[in-house]
Amino acid sequence: MILTFKVFLPAAYIGVNIGTALSDMPHPTQVVALLKAQKIRHIRLYDSDRGMLVALANSGIQVIISIPNEQLLGIGQSNSTAANWVSKNVVAHYPATNIVAICVGSEVLTTLPNAASILVNAMRFIHSALVASNLDRQIKVSTPLPSTMILDSFPPSQAFFNRSLNSVMVPMLNFLQSTGSYLMLNIYPYYDYMQSNGVIPLDYALFKPLAPNKEAVDANTLVHYSNVFDATVDAAYFAMAFLNFTDIPVVVTESGWPSKGDLNEPDATLENANTYNSNLIKHVLSKTGTPKSPGIALSTYIYELYNEDLKPGPVSEKNWGLFDANGKPVYILHLIGSGSVLANDTANQTYCIAKGDADSKMLQAALDWACGAGKVNCSILLQGEPCYEPDNVNAHATYAFDAYYQKMGRNPEACDFNDVAAITTTNPSHGSCVFSGSLGKNGSFGNITAPSLNSTIANSSGHCFGSVTFAASFMVLVQLVLWSLILL
Repeated sequence: MILTFKVFLPAAYIGVNIGTALSDMPHPTQVVALLKAQKIRHIRLYDSDRGMLVALANSGIQVIISIPNEQLLGIGQSNSTAANWVSKNVVAHYPATNIVAICVGSEVLTTLPNAASILVNAMRFIHSALVASNLDRQIKVSTPLPSTMILDSFPPSQAFFNRSLNSVMVPMLNFLQSTGSYLMLNIYPYYDYMQSNGVIPLDYALFKPLAPNKEAVDANTLVHYSNVFDATVDAAYFAMAFLNFTDIPVVVTESGWPSKGDLNEPDATLENANTYNSNLIKHVLSKTGTPKSPGIALSTYIYELYNEDLKPGPVSEKNWGLFDANGKPVYILHLIGSGSVLANDTANQTYCIAKGDADSKMLQAALDWACGAGKVNCSILLQGEPCYEPDNVNAHATYAFDAYYQKMGRNPEACDFNDVAAITTTNPSHGSCVFSGSLGKNGSFGNITAPSLNSTIANSSGHCFGSVTFAASFMVLVQLVLWSLILL
């Protein structure tokens, strides 16, 4: 099967979903400040909150807005209701706010089956309202589908959509094709792995390199798959082809990995979340496409920007975010070598510290190396100098390790020291002992304030702003820049 797309898609980019089920949700202006600081140029909202859309005005950030599931029945049954929604939530903000697509519900066919009969009508009514406003070419209409709708997904060449939903899928795909839109797909290799009873290896779910004999092979096409993500995307292409649609591209509207879980979720860890999202970003931006669709752009939105502590369910549901509510990164993404994805390095303000549980003899050996062969000026650690106290090997090693790490341009490989060191976003400076990485370009930080606005925000999908001063948030942004996504 050769895929030929009539729809023009820009080069593949990485976006981020923004859920709002936080007990202390940042103000919209703080959210936008974080997006700008991280160079995030594409986002997806789970609603069309006015406060967010106003804050995003003139930012250049491309925005997907959403119609929540609970509004679908009204819109799907009334053309005028759809027209009013577009007037209020799109026309009132565009083009200052760069709205590029509208999600009509989210995972409707599996989470709200009673709305299945009106879903395509809702999409048509919204599109008609965009046509009436001459915005249909600038703003696409689609609806995110869960990958679980694809049955017999491996091998991908045998995949097909749940046949009980064909009465909805066929007119939906006709709509996407005729309007030049794309299939929105939510892909969660974490759940595929967890539910496979050991059939799916963890490395295969995490994009980790596999030996050729460990790759999954589609016996029908002899195509090799080295990760769940690519196999799922190709399964979607084959499922569409099964219904005779071969020219509709895919945009992945949700994908990610939780950084924390319950006792029965041992693989929801910081390390695995970091590995998955780092590898996902590099894979998407490598522009390789998938094995069956090489070179075809596969833009993807990471789930999600913030940890959502108010989400119901297991611990993992609350821990998919890249940042906490204060804008502090949950972990530092490993993006070295990703080319244009980085402005400078993995983070503008990161530090290298000695691990608290490291063996003292190994710490001492690493400290001696840093102050010797590593050519770190350790005179500040001498008695009477600012960083002498506390007088212990862990504190002294932390200073020496960080000085070396900063000198080497914050290359993550410069913070290893035989595995007795780790990168952190917490400034280890104390008292008069100021670490070099804690200084801004001019050796100081500025304060910025912004007026407070009120905003009512809807929750994110079923996997689907509180009061923090902007000055405080800005300080966090300046000091704790985690990763940079250049979205073309």
